[in-house]
Amino acid sequence: MTDSFLRYLQYEKRYSTHTIEAYQRDLSQLSGYLSQTFEITDFTEANHIHLRGWVVSQIESGVSPRTVNRKIATLKSFYKYLQAREHISNNPATRLKPLKTEKKLPSFVRESEIDVLLDQIEYSDDFEGLRDKLILELLYGTGIRLAELIGLKDQDINVFQENIKVLGKRNKERVIPIGKNLVQLIKSYKEKRQLEDFEEMTPYLVVTNTGQQLYPMFVYRVVQKYLQLVTTLSKKSPHVLRHTFATHLLNKGADLNAVKDLLGHTSLAATQVYTHNSMEKLKSVFEQAHPKA
Repeated sequence: MTDSFLRYLQYEKRYSTHTIEAYQRDLSQLSGYLSQTFEITDFTEANHIHLRGWVVSQIESGVSPRTVNRKIATLKSFYKYLQAREHISNNPATRLKPLKTEKKLPSFVRESEIDVLLDQIEYSDDFEGLRDKLILELLYGTGIRLAELIGLKDQDINVFQENIKVLGKRNKERVIPIGKNLVQLIKSYKEKRQLEDFEEMTPYLVVTNTGQQLYPMFVYRVVQKYLQLVTTLSKKSPHVLRHTFATHLLNKGADLNAVKDLLGHTSLAATQVYTHNSMEKLKSVFEQAHPKA
């Protein structure tokens, strides 16, 4: 039952591997709870009280409200699937309500700090130095996600039209323009990579020191290594550079819909969170410039 649901998420909903693994963990935890607490071994036998009990147990064990809400979303999706397949007649997850969570503004690096990161820090002129700078330039210069960076292939780069093709969530493709400086960096990096004899090892653009495809922790280490030189932000992750990309565009007056498309968001709601940071800048300018502020 869970296997067919997970296949449905993978092949019909086109969810990412990361999301499917999260759903699988949630359902495994629920299965253990139902078995140990109520001696229920079949998901279809659970009712609203059983599911609510599991949610409460997650809260009491210290799971964050944001994570609890994701688990509730798993239950709603799973039982909706079971009902659609006529495994159950009534959906016990319908009445589960998400918890209230504080809306946190995305962390971002200031423009002056980005200038230092990309223009003033000395990167070594060898393969590793150019590769590290390319990782930072791609994340900030295009706003791509970590998984999208890792999956970027040589064939996705069009240096003549100055754009890259990205395979995003749910296998949706989008084309993102890149600047001339990034185009030149890609060319220089590929020349260095060719000298390393990595060409036949992998089709991916950015590779490790041994010529293999990047992996998440590798990218995290590169980003943290350089961000700690320029910012005091507590969170120094690849996603912070994506936040920074969006925030800086909006601060410079970019159209919200255009930023949405560049980020690969399916709706404006996900993009609008960045307008709060832009509004803070507008308020600051207003308070400094307006005679009656």
